[in-house]
Parts: sequence; C-alpha cells; structure tokens
Amino acid sequence: MYFLGIDLGSSSIKLAVLDGNTGKGIANATVPDKEMQMFAPKQGWAEQDPELWWDYICKGIEQLKSDGIEIKNIKAIGISYQMHGLVLTDRDLNVLRPSIIWCDSRAAPIGNKIYTKKGSSFFQEKILGSPGNFTASKLKWIQENEPHLFEKAAHMMLPGDYIAAKFSGVAQTSKSGLSEAALWNFNKGGLATEVLDAMGLPAHLIPKIVSNFENQATILPKIANKLGLADDVQITYRAGDQPNNALSLNVNEPGEIATTAGTSAVIYSVSDTNAFDKNNRVNTFLHVNNTEVQKRNGILLCINGSGILYQWLRKIVSGGSEHLVSYDFLNKEASKVDAGSDGLRFYPFGNGVERIFNNKEATSGLQNLNFNRHETAHLVRSACEGIVFAMNYGFEIMQEIGAGGNLVKATNANLFLSPVFREIFVNTTQTTLELYETNGAEGAARGAAFGFGHYKTLNEANESLKRINTIEPTATLSSTYAEWYALWKNNIQINN
Repeated sequence: MYFLGIDLGSSSIKLAVLDGNTGKGIANATVPDKEMQMFAPKQGWAEQDPELWWDYICKGIEQLKSDGIEIKNIKAIGISYQMHGLVLTDRDLNVLRPSIIWCDSRAAPIGNKIYTKKGSSFFQEKILGSPGNFTASKLKWIQENEPHLFEKAAHMMLPGDYIAAKFSGVAQTSKSGLSEAALWNFNKGGLATEVLDAMGLPAHLIPKIVSNFENQATILPKIANKLGLADDVQITYRAGDQPNNALSLNVNEPGEIATTAGTSAVIYSVSDTNAFDKNNRVNTFLHVNNTEVQKRNGILLCINGSGILYQWLRKIVSGGSEHLVSYDFLNKEASKVDAGSDGLRFYPFGNGVERIFNNKEATSGLQNLNFNRHETAHLVRSACEGIVFAMNYGFEIMQEIGAGGNLVKATNANLFLSPVFREIFVNTTQTTLELYETNGAEGAARGAAFGFGHYKTLNEANESLKRINTIEPTATLSSTYAEWYALWKNNIQINN
C-alpha cells in the first residue's frame, strides 16, 4: 500500500512514495533537472505557468515508474504547495493567466490601501492580520487591472488546489488555504465573507471548501489511465508548504517550532491561541490539524531572499559559465573565514517586499565591501549570516507575541546542509537545532496516508521519522554573533 506526496515549490517539484506497510519512503523524484524559472514581466512581479507545473508532475510520476515503483499500488495522494499564489481558471478549469506567485509584490499596495481604509481592527478581529500581499489582494489586482480576464473567471485557487483539480476535475480549496489567502474568519471558523465584501470580491469565485485531511476527491479515470494509476486513487491531503514542512517534522503541538531555508527562509511555530502580531510583520494561519474542538494555528515569519540568494551567488561565482559551481563548493567557501565575514554585511532583501517590514522593501546588498580584503569566502559567509540575521529579526517578533522557543526542527536540506549556516543559526537565535532526514514530499505522503485513514494519529504517521543531528549554541560563538547581529540590525534601511 503506497502513498504519493507532491511538493510543489517555486524552484522545483519533488515527489515521494511512502510504503504504508513499513512507514518508510521508498522513492523520490525531483523535476525539472534545472530550477524552474520565474517570469518577471515588470519590476516586483513573479509569475509561473500552472500548466507547466502539471507537466512536470506527470514527468515526475513517469520517473518514479521508470525507477521501478509499482504506482498501481498508490492509494492516495497528498499535495504540498507554495503558499499565497493565485491560479485563476474558467468553469472548465482552463488557466486564464500565469499564476501570480508568493513573492510577487504587485498587490501589496492594494492590500495595504484596503487595510487602512477599513481599519486594523476590522481585519485583525477576523483574519488576524492584513490582506497585505496575500492571495485575496492578488485577486483584487486582477479585478482592477485585467477585468476582461476577471469576468471569465469561475474559480480562484491556490497552486495546490489547481494540481488537485487537474487530478480530479473538481475545483476545491482548503480551510488552511483560505487562511493563507487572508480569507478565513478565525472567530467564526469559516469563509471571511466580510473581507470579501470589504474588498469588493465575489464569493462565487471561492470553490468548495474541504478539510486538510479527508477524502477530498477521486482522480479522473482518464488521468488514472494516462499516468498508470489505479482509478480509485483519492486525494486525501493538501496544505501550504510551510504547514506541510512542520507536519513532515511532526511539529503539530503548541510550542513546537519548525524552520526551513529553501527559496525563502521560514520559522513556523504552532500555537493553540489566536495570537498575532498587531503590526503584521509575522502572520498567523490555520495549521493542518486545526479542528473545531482543537485550535491549532501556525505563526510564520518569512524572509523572501534565502535559497534564491544562494542560487544568485552560485551564478555570480560561476562567472557566467554553463557549468555552475556546486552548492557544496559555496558551503566550503563559507567555512574558510571567521564569524563576522571580516566586517562584510549582507542584506538579503532583493526579492520583493518583506513581511517583517510590513510589506515594504528594504535596501539589499553589501555593506563595508573592501576590494583588498574581501574574497568569495567572505561574500558567501556574509550571505549566510545575512539570511540568518533576517530570520532572527523576525524570530524576535515571534517571541514578543509568545511564539518563540528554545528547540527548532529542520530537514537536512537546502541551506541547513551547510555546517556554517547551522552554526550561525543556533548561535544567533539561541536555540537547539534538530535535523531530520525527511522532506516536504515525504511529509505530503504521510499526510495522504493519515487523511486516507491508514494511520490513526499524526504521531503514528511520523513514528519512523529519523533524527540525524542535534546542534547546540556555544557561549563564545553566541557572544560573537550577538555582536555582529546588533551591528547588522542597526544598519537596516527600510524604503518607504
């Protein structure tokens, strides 16, 4: 009995197959071979083609088949996806325009304007924050700027909803997905119709609402036949990538914290209260295991420029060559210089407006660059320090609202593969870091198995989760990083 997990990121799409009998992952696939491209028709925009996502997923399933996986044994599918994106379709589920993805900044002024007009209390009492740059604001941007497409629209979906619709032919969205879109009323426990009205958006664009875990839909016979799947495969789980990352690390109870540093950098803390930041610098969403009788929210800080900064560095260091240096090369370079990067400071804010600055842009780039002293190693290490310092800036905000802690869990992936990055993280945030051998696609597969009913509890679903390392802060390095962080923080420049 197998379960398929799909993790739709903005750089790549990962697939994993979980053997329900052993509780272990048996296969993984990543598509495409190169990092997926983001299209930026204008400054601050970021778009991707949803149909291309689907094509890659089909290729990923073919890759699993070619690796010898009997995909006819797959019973259910779980989908994790990049949060806050907008996919607009007609009644036949045809995509009307490229997806406006999470790091696209165009809608921030719209969300901020409506927030100011209606007042902070109106929104914070309902959605625990501002519509800001989230999916609802992106939908409003379409209404105002592309009315000819808006009139054709039948369904507003998040990226994972679209993939589920391609499998099943049914347009749906989830409760947690609506909270990511700034359209969930935390007090009523339902669609925030008051917010839709305030924004002048029609409720008919919201598809059927499903729970994160349940038999949401069965795949279409023609899709099953095309991909070689059984015709009774169910979609039993969907969630945004950060709640799913927490799920994959078994971070589901109050006070537990997960982190990741992929394209963006995130710290995510589970709470049993409706805690939120009154200044909207960190955000509160429904966690995957929230129910009417068990409140579970996820408080999230996000830094846009993390792995995408490392990707940019990789290209720069490669000097335009088609053969890029490896990420392992960058990690080794970072280890060649001491903490503080000989005074070089990196501000990783080059990927759109930042939530921790209330949807404003901050000056990005290097400070104190010395052509006679600083080399590649300084550049790479200062980038790692800048990313962690930005994360810690947001972590301090989380601590202010009671969402901090001393233990953080991460997958052994992306920037957390770097010993230098891990060192900077634990000694700056003053936390213990536990590393686990898992990934978002495997987490989605475990979510699918739980939603299918194969596991009785999420703890049971994660029994085989393997911790591979624990990193503790040290007094000497903590003091050093505290000094460098204070200098870095005091020199942040926010653009009004």
